[in-house]
Amino acid sequence: MAGRAGTSRPEDHRRKWDRDEYERLAAERIQEELDAQEKAKQKLPPIKRDLLRQRDYRVDLESKLGKSVVITKNTPASQTGGYYCNVCDCVVKDSINFLDHINGKKHQRNLGMSMRVERSSLDQVKKRFDVNKKKLEEKKKEYDIEQRMKELREEEEKLKEYRKEKRKEKKRKLDEVDGGADQDPELSAIMGFSGFGSSKK
Repeated sequence: MAGRAGTSRPEDHRRKWDRDEYERLAAERIQEELDAQEKAKQKLPPIKRDLLRQRDYRVDLESKLGKSVVITKNTPASQTGGYYCNVCDCVVKDSINFLDHINGKKHQRNLGMSMRVERSSLDQVKKRFDVNKKKLEEKKKEYDIEQRMKELREEEEKLKEYRKEKRKEKKRKLDEVDGGADQDPELSAIMGFSGFGSSKK
């Protein structure tokens, strides 16, 4: 025991901490957190978003319909099964939910639009009515009478052909039933075939 105390101690290899330095760092961190809370309390001015407007493109729901796709773990999200929204970077599994998504609040916000719609003035409504009226007039002009007559003739021909085929089929069935009527009526009655044939032609 006495011998151990007399020998010099080996150097202490444990790490030493500078308490003053760490107290200063802790105080700085606490101050930063307090500053961040103060900034959060101060209300930021609301973000000005555009009013909701009509889509100027057609939503593609049918391009992948009925197609098979091999999906691996390395396949990007845009090519996996379902409908991919590149604005929100999400995949929706069916068309109804996809339409709900692209018409929804989250998607519109990511596009920079609010869910408020611009109020139309009387002049805008009148202009819209005029545009729709012109479109209807153009459609009436484009309506080709000759084309319509041709379609009606084709339909009539198909109907005649169908009726003709039905008559032939009915006649065949009657002939098959009458084919057995050439037999002796007494023999047919004994065998139990008397009630199958019809006397009408």
